[in-house]
Amino acid sequence: MIRVELLGLTDLPLVRPGDDLAALIAAALDRQGLALAAHDLVVVAQKVVSKAEGRLVRLSSVTPSPTAERLAAQVEKDPRLVELILRESKSVLRVRPGLVIVEHRLGFVCANAGIDRSNIQQEGSDAHDETVALLPLDPDASAAALRRALEARDGVPLAVLIIDSHGRAFREGIVGVAIGCSGVAPVIDKRGDPDLLGYRLQVTEIGHADEIASAASLLMGQADEGVPVVVMRGLRYARGEEPARRIARLPARDLFRPPPMELG
Repeated sequence: MIRVELLGLTDLPLVRPGDDLAALIAAALDRQGLALAAHDLVVVAQKVVSKAEGRLVRLSSVTPSPTAERLAAQVEKDPRLVELILRESKSVLRVRPGLVIVEHRLGFVCANAGIDRSNIQQEGSDAHDETVALLPLDPDASAAALRRALEARDGVPLAVLIIDSHGRAFREGIVGVAIGCSGVAPVIDKRGDPDLLGYRLQVTEIGHADEIASAASLLMGQADEGVPVVVMRGLRYARGEEPARRIARLPARDLFRPPPMELG
């Protein structure tokens, strides 16, 4: 029998800018009587990383550009939010009312540049002065820093993933995906490996980190579940030091990515 455990931390306080996230995770582990074991995977929701790193922006502080104003009218969004989306993106690929699909500055394609206001503490009740969260500046570096801190605390080798929720082309619903990783291979290349009958695989590459992210997101949820950290134990995962940026498919290999929109 092969067994994998998912252990969700439910005792993490609301994270604020400047908090030591590793220390908060360590304290939550202690309160729940859980010690990290060798080769545990610590999966962390992007939102708490963004909060701790101060990646929060009040819309009242944003002045939209003329381009953002024009695009906002097209997609029926706040021009200040659209301005942030443009700042966080390399290019805009598709739009419709309520949605902007972009190539994020980190390389992956996602909706609204990953900018979100859910589970963000708001100051006051003015809907015109909301605070939103941007993705971490460098999720791979964030994952590596968390890994170093937790390994130093417990003295065991670990891997860390930072995950977000993304939609998928041609399929309804969102799933957990890895945007930062340390200590785990983001993609496993099985080309040339034999199957059960000896056939050599020709094209199989496994989205290893994304599969782990989706499993952890079963416990994390998307609303008021309050489980921003999941410890995965018992998985025989592929270890490695490649960044999550490796997951983003290069445009030259992407048969479906449309050309960037002209926004001038």
